[in-house]
Amino acid sequence: MDRLINSLTRLRATQLFFLTWVSTCMAGTTPESILQGFKATPNPSVSSFQPLLNDPTGNFSLGFLRVEQTQLALAVLHVASSQPLWLANQIQLATWSDRTQFFFNGSLVISDPHSSLFWSTQTNGDTVVLLNSSNLQIQKLDNPVSVLWQSFDFPTNTLVENQNFTANMSLISSNGLYSMRLGYNFYALYAKFQDNSADHMYWKHTALEAEAAIVQGQGPIYALVNPDGYLGLYQNGAVKPVDVQPFNSFHRPIDLFLLVRLEPDGNLEAYYWDGSNWVGDYEAISDTCQLPSPCGSYGLCTPQGCSCLDNRTEFRSGSDCVPVETGDFCGEQLVKDNYEVLTRKGVEVPFKELMQYETTSSLAECEGLCESNCSCWGAVYNNASGFCFMLDYPIQTLVSVGDESKVGYFKVKEGAGKKKNKTVAIVGLVVGGGAFLILIGIGGFWTFRIWRKKTREGDDEVSPGPYKNLGSESSKSIEVEMCNR
Repeated sequence: MDRLINSLTRLRATQLFFLTWVSTCMAGTTPESILQGFKATPNPSVSSFQPLLNDPTGNFSLGFLRVEQTQLALAVLHVASSQPLWLANQIQLATWSDRTQFFFNGSLVISDPHSSLFWSTQTNGDTVVLLNSSNLQIQKLDNPVSVLWQSFDFPTNTLVENQNFTANMSLISSNGLYSMRLGYNFYALYAKFQDNSADHMYWKHTALEAEAAIVQGQGPIYALVNPDGYLGLYQNGAVKPVDVQPFNSFHRPIDLFLLVRLEPDGNLEAYYWDGSNWVGDYEAISDTCQLPSPCGSYGLCTPQGCSCLDNRTEFRSGSDCVPVETGDFCGEQLVKDNYEVLTRKGVEVPFKELMQYETTSSLAECEGLCESNCSCWGAVYNNASGFCFMLDYPIQTLVSVGDESKVGYFKVKEGAGKKKNKTVAIVGLVVGGGAFLILIGIGGFWTFRIWRKKTREGDDEVSPGPYKNLGSESSKSIEVEMCNR
């Protein structure tokens, strides 16, 4: 009898919803819930965002987000700013096509014309709702209603206020290069510099345990963006946090909507919505040169901006000084013949407190360790301490320092950057009649030469390049066209 009553209740709810959904669509509005049988396809005339479901307040919307004209993400947006807060398929996007389908059959499903089943929640629910917290839920209409799936359990690059972030979750930047994860008593940021290799920690915050202590055996810690203006760490539902990372809005008596996002440059930043703009509220890394790679591959970061480790190569914003490479130098018959070496004085590794090192007695010994290790891409030696920092990943941005006793040794794969160097060589041949270009002038001469096989010491002077600003793009809204099906 109870099963029959429950079935009739769900049937009645379905009938009521269907009538409501039809009336709202005919009235030109977006529904606030959907039931099994719902289907939608991208509208070819929509240029940016096509809403499918709204929260009761109208502050948030679920819909199709067009990415670079041809790709599609299922996204929850903050309507007033057009800021995506959650994406179903952040790293791998579907195709924006009238043959791509989004439907609810108990599961939320994206069907892509190229790959059939593209994404699914794999649930058996009755209804989908978007809460006024921006949390998307699949619910079972039992008594009481149960939540089978929610977007808050699967964050992408953003955490909003009152959203728990647990040890089995990760924040991943929109470019897929950086992540945030929880440890036993800390949270940290990691970089993936190449595929099939371990992530590298580049920033870490350990719980201070000022108000409450972490008790071993009482469960893992979790993080939460508190509306009072801080990122708190908690254990086992305790009221008092084991750590508080305050924002600029900490304890300000104003009604704000807060979020924390892992940015494409690898920084963790917090913002609040002031009614018309997103205002920066916190950043984990305030020094641009301590970001994972602010000046790109084989770049050099200075307080004035970016340049290249090879200071004869002009730095250009948005590009790498040397093309990005992957893999290592192993598996080759003649390892030494497969790379060139670039050396540079006055450099050190960023986030060196988190880098592993060996103690060596000389620069030559440090360089020798890297030369004999086919998985080593470079080494940075500190003559004062004897520390030899080994880089087991493709060279990223180094930090410029005034101490020339800090020397870098960097492998460059054979042929990397040859295209632009070849252009320079051709110009020299044309001007110099096919010989080395030597311009004799008052007080000296200039000799053009880009690379020297195996060893070369770079010019001691640092040529400042244009500053490559990789800060937050949160204030740059995506222009949204609200179009109802």
